[in-house]
Amino acid sequence: MAKFALMAGSLSGLFAVVFGAFGAHALKARLSPESLAAFQTGVQYQMLHALALVLTGILILQLRDSASLEWAARLFFTGIVLFSGSIYLLTLTDMRWPGPITPVGGLCFIAAWAMLATAVYRVNGIS
Repeated sequence: MAKFALMAGSLSGLFAVVFGAFGAHALKARLSPESLAAFQTGVQYQMLHALALVLTGILILQLRDSASLEWAARLFFTGIVLFSGSIYLLTLTDMRWPGPITPVGGLCFIAAWAMLATAVYRVNGIS
C-alpha cells in the first residue's frame, strides 16, 4: 500500500501541475472566469491531496500495519478522482451528471483526514 500511495501521490502531483498550466494558458481564453476558477479549485485540491497521499505513503513505511493509514491512502486517492475529476468534467464538457459526484469526493477527503488523525492518535511513543 505504501508504494501505491507514493506512486499515486507523485503522479497526481505531476498531473496537478500539468492541469494547472493547461488551465492558466490554454483555458484562459476559452472558459468563463467562474469556470476557470472552478477548474483551478480542482487543481488546488488535487495538489494538496497529492501531497497528503505522499505523506501517507511515507507514514505507512514508517509505522507499518496501519489499517487507518491504508484507508487514508485509498480515500485520498478516491477523493482526488471524484472531487477534482468531476470538476474537470463539469468545466470542460457540457455534461452535468458529474455535479453530484463532487461532494462525494469532498466526503472522501474528510474521511481520509479523519483516518490519518486516527492513525497518528494510535501511535505509541508520541506525547
